[in-house]
Amino acid sequence: MTVEKMIRREILGITPYVPGKPIEEVQREWGLEEVIKLASNENPLGPSPRAVQAATAALAETHLYPDGSCYLLKSALAAELGVKPDEIIVGNGCDEVIKLVAEAFFHPGDEVVVADPTFGEYAYATQLMGAKLVKVKGEGLGHDLDKMAAAVTERTKAIFVCNPNNPTGTMNTRAELEAFIARIPPEILIIIDQAYYEYVEDAAYPNGIEFKGDGRVLTLRTFSKIYGLAGLRVGYGVGDPELIALLDRTREPFNVNRIGQVAAVAALADRAHVARSLEMNRRGMEQIYRGLADLDLSYIPSVANFILFSTPYLATQIFEEMMKRGVIVRPAHIFGLPRQVRVTIGTEEQNNKFLNVLGAVLADLGKEP
Repeated sequence: MTVEKMIRREILGITPYVPGKPIEEVQREWGLEEVIKLASNENPLGPSPRAVQAATAALAETHLYPDGSCYLLKSALAAELGVKPDEIIVGNGCDEVIKLVAEAFFHPGDEVVVADPTFGEYAYATQLMGAKLVKVKGEGLGHDLDKMAAAVTERTKAIFVCNPNNPTGTMNTRAELEAFIARIPPEILIIIDQAYYEYVEDAAYPNGIEFKGDGRVLTLRTFSKIYGLAGLRVGYGVGDPELIALLDRTREPFNVNRIGQVAAVAALADRAHVARSLEMNRRGMEQIYRGLADLDLSYIPSVANFILFSTPYLATQIFEEMMKRGVIVRPAHIFGLPRQVRVTIGTEEQNNKFLNVLGAVLADLGKEP
């Protein structure tokens, strides 16, 4: 019997996730000394100094297994969010929590409704368990919650709502989400992914955690974005205790490393660092808006820390040419958008380099016969 005959057929349809290119790889590939990465929506300020200090101190205890229950982190989150520790599950990034949902609830033949385009991990987790992904395209590339509700059938098991949406940076309001949840049958899970929650300053934006009393609503948050801990992989979900207990059955016993746990506790307490990150994002967003307008490129206004913009050329062309010049962006063809590019808001200096390099690339491509 060959390996191909042994494999679970469900995984054959999965397209492996392709992350943004790391700086080191681009430096090696193109012989560059200076490379900036604006592809993965990371915080350009980096982590809180308090988080770095806590992580450094924890290195001396790496011979010990981490606390499998994440007691201190759950306690800190509970106090910050106004929930109980048993309403929280902590994962190796939000990616793991999404996978835990699929492993706990999805069966072959189940349907899972998502927006189109949206974060690719929903598709991965769905296909991994042999369920069927139902994509719903809305106006303006955001979530059309009315259409998503209309796509529900007797086979629907779950709905993912990425709010703000990745890669578009669009959001749904509290009123829209409330009306949507009221329309969805009670036996269907609703996962509200709020990875960019801390960046949103629109008063109409909802706090997904407010819906945990519904029983089947799970809200996801992460320390990878505004808290700057992407490399330590700490994310979490908040929901009804019964839902959390069921997800906990599929969780590995030591899924969140010791360093990540202590760094996350320290990062959560450093409100000044979050405020600095927000201010930098505000200024950077306006800087890139102006630059894209000067280049006569259209974009989708964003409430997160990235912008999706259109180009007259293939996104892969823009990506390759910018990479050669030391700027890594995210070509949106992976989201089914062949002529759009996503860029992360960086520092003022990084944003200037991005705009200058983008302008040069567009000029050069325009000269090609």
